[in-house]
Amino acid sequence: MISRIIKNSILADYRRKKVIVLLGARQVGKTTLLSELQEGNEKTLFLNCDNIDDVLALEGKTSTELKQLLMPYQLVFIDEGQRVKNIGLTLKMIGDLKLQTQVIVTGSSSLDMANEINEPATGRLIEYNLFPFSLAELALNSSEREENRLIESRMIYGLYPEVVTEPGDAKRTLMSLTNNYLYKDLFAYKGIKKPELIQKLARALALQLGSEVSYNELSNLLGVDKSTVESYINLLEKCFVVFKLDSFSRNLRNEIKKGKKIYFYDNGVRNAILSNFAPLELRNDAGALWENLMVIERVKRNAYSGNFAQLFFWRTHEQQEIDLIEEEDGMLHAFEFKWNGKAKSSQPKTFANSYPNSTYEIITPEHYWRFVR
Repeated sequence: MISRIIKNSILADYRRKKVIVLLGARQVGKTTLLSELQEGNEKTLFLNCDNIDDVLALEGKTSTELKQLLMPYQLVFIDEGQRVKNIGLTLKMIGDLKLQTQVIVTGSSSLDMANEINEPATGRLIEYNLFPFSLAELALNSSEREENRLIESRMIYGLYPEVVTEPGDAKRTLMSLTNNYLYKDLFAYKGIKKPELIQKLARALALQLGSEVSYNELSNLLGVDKSTVESYINLLEKCFVVFKLDSFSRNLRNEIKKGKKIYFYDNGVRNAILSNFAPLELRNDAGALWENLMVIERVKRNAYSGNFAQLFFWRTHEQQEIDLIEEEDGMLHAFEFKWNGKAKSSQPKTFANSYPNSTYEIITPEHYWRFVR
């Protein structure tokens, strides 16, 4: 069992007596984490909302009925809670009951969960995101040395639990995950009128990994209007497929102010979308894969440590650029990602002169553990 860093934070939040919501893509290990959180609590109720009987136990109930259902237990797990109609209202009523019972709800996407829970249940929830394994979690299970040995494999096949634990079947797992699960939430969503467009968009984004993305160019490429591109990218983001970084700007004349870069939450999913699992020596995108891996590892690190830093990229019209800018408590930390550790890189003079109190660091395969831990 590879322990999840987030586990101790969730356990510590039991004392706050709020409903805990755990969001994450399909197959990232939410149900496995629930079983770990159950240890030592014999009085546990597990409601699997893929099961219609469990959905009916929650749907349309009064607060009195919910109290009768939940109160006999120390822990109640509601798995795939987005399947319960008006789940936000149900969670609001549970929160208002102030029970000694700890309720934990999972959702495989934020498409419906976020929309339904945020309004009615505001202030009554503690929300967490669970991602595929992090390098830090794997190093705690094995060692940094072992993960260094496997880093090329992580860049190609990613860090989904089943890929990590069954590496011999990684290709089939990722293709199944991408085709049967990743798109499933999107295609079932009421706003999707052209499912094939989502696949073309995901492929286009995969091919532009590490580059600035133009919604206008994507619009022309796909033959749809810019607002459709934007809305579909937002759906991919809510299903934990991709995430956006905005450009950093403090209104210097030559800084790009409205640019976006889009990264994938998992390298393996990105490569499955392209059906390309070739070894690094046969690829021309090794640098982009390294950059994607490091950026998402920083996202995981910050989320699991309760760090609320904001992430950006930086670029000028003269093509000076920095891969990642992290703004935390008014301080700027700049990072450049180089797969080739011998490649020369220096902080752009424009950035150094404009932000003299910032830090600058190059992250290479020989030097990345402090960055991801």
